Amino acid sequence: MGSTKLILVLFCLLLIISSSSAAHKKKMQARKPCKRLVFYFHDIIYNGKNAKNATSAIVSAPAWGNRTLLAGKSHFGDVVVFDDPITLDNNLHSTLIGRAQGFYLYDKKETFTAWLGFSFVFNSTAHKGSINFAGADPLMNKTRDISVIGGTGDFFMARGIATMMTDAFEGEVYFRLCVDIKLYECW
Repeated sequence: MGSTKLILVLFCLLLIISSSSAAHKKKMQARKPCKRLVFYFHDIIYNGKNAKNATSAIVSAPAWGNRTLLAGKSHFGDVVVFDDPITLDNNLHSTLIGRAQGFYLYDKKETFTAWLGFSFVFNSTAHKGSINFAGADPLMNKTRDISVIGGTGDFFMARGIATMMTDAFEGEVYFRLCVDIKLYECW
């Protein structure tokens, strides 16, 4: 009777082990987004001469920098706050659907990269509320993914990913980003 119990216990253990290893072999199924949106945001950085049109400004700079010109080739240490217009197309003068509000900081000495924390705050009839973003932005990559970490209104508790592409830039004064947002949690 003791060997029968031992065989039964071993069989059960073998069954558990084989079922758990089979679960690890299953591929994750790609999820489709519950909502997809594409917007453009336009950043005009204050350079000491464009106060009327500027939508962003350097608020902190390293000791060797200043607050009207970005520091060095990687801009390391600069902190910029922004209140940029959001449009549905790449034309700065298109109808505004909201504002991109937040900050970015240049966080590496060796290469051109930043860390972002911002919200898209909507004020259009099509969208109400906000979408919140945070994460690293390796600026030299053609496309960069940043986390969607929440939202309000139409985007209450949204979660997902935003793929950003630099659509245009003019020196160190203007850049435009195309932001392709894919939400995977929609309420």
